[in-house]
Amino acid sequence: MLVRKLDDGVPLPLYALPGDAGADIVAARDVVLAPGERAVLPTGLALAVPTGYAAFVHPRSGLAARAGLGLVNAPGTIDAGYRGEVKVIVINHDTATPLRLNRGERIAQLVIQRVERARFVEVPELPESERGAGGHGSTGGAAALSPTAAGGPGPSQSQEGNQ
Repeated sequence: MLVRKLDDGVPLPLYALPGDAGADIVAARDVVLAPGERAVLPTGLALAVPTGYAAFVHPRSGLAARAGLGLVNAPGTIDAGYRGEVKVIVINHDTATPLRLNRGERIAQLVIQRVERARFVEVPELPESERGAGGHGSTGGAAALSPTAAGGPGPSQSQEGNQ
C-alpha cells in the first residue's frame, strides 16, 4: 500500500498485533469535542489504494467503550482512485463529558479489502427468496438468537463452558 505522509509528525498505519485486520491511524491535530459534537479530523496521510481494493475506516472499540468516541459514517470508504488526505469524522457520544483527542492518538483503523464491481441489470421482477421483502427487524429481536427461542437447550441445559 503506497502511503504519502502529508505531515511528517504522524506515523504510517500500523498493525498493533500479528493477525490484526485493522491498521491504526492517528489524529494529526488536537481536538476537544463537547458532548454530541463532531469534527472532521485529518490524519496527515494519503493512500494509493490499488484498483480492485478499498480501504475502510473503522472505529477502535477501546475508544468507543472508554471515551464514547464514534465515527459518524463508519465504516468510511476510501476508493482506489482517491488520493487526498484520509480524514475521519468523529463524534463524542458521551452526553455529559467533553472528549479530548490529542495529536498522535490512535483514532481509527484501516481495513483493506478486495472489492467487486457489479454490473447492474434492470429487471421487471426479482427472483423469489426465503426472506423476500422483509426488512429491518423482520427476522426477530435478540431473543430469536437464543438457543431456547430456537427450541435448543437453554443455558442451564448446556454443558458448554461449565467445565
